[in-house]
Amino acid sequence: MVICTRPGQGHRDRSPAMVDTADTAHVIIRPPLAWALAIVAGSALDWLVPLRFLPDGLPVGFLGAMVFVLALALAAWAIMTMTRAGSNVPTNRPTTAIVESGPYRFTRNPIYLGMFLGLVGLAIALDTLWLLLMLVPFGLVIRYGVVAREEAYLERKFGEVYRSYRLRVRRWL
Repeated sequence: MVICTRPGQGHRDRSPAMVDTADTAHVIIRPPLAWALAIVAGSALDWLVPLRFLPDGLPVGFLGAMVFVLALALAAWAIMTMTRAGSNVPTNRPTTAIVESGPYRFTRNPIYLGMFLGLVGLAIALDTLWLLLMLVPFGLVIRYGVVAREEAYLERKFGEVYRSYRLRVRRWL
């Protein structure tokens, strides 16, 4: 729902429309921002104290790129599936449907799995242990600050439909 105020209706004139956040999961951070912060933190730590973890001579750029492309493909497939189902992807927008097709047949969180795999792909491509280590704080934030809140929200909003889906499809893999 978009709330707009119009001049002359007894309200101060506000700039762009505001999104109603009452019907959202109220996650602690937007997942793309958490992902970007993990990359920035891992890269900064690598700049300060480089930690390599792969053997010399391994085609790290190629291998990392392959993992990253697979991650990107999974996330894109999940986003397209959710969009085609008519539901919102951003966590600050209401969920309008429980999507059970595409990658959502196998995991309830394919976009976040894509983010995890993307971080692994970058860690391999750049041969930095720091990016791999960033999986821990990123994973904790996503699991407890995003997924737990989304699950509670979906159960409140969709009730038995969501509980049934949750019983059939694993959270991760």
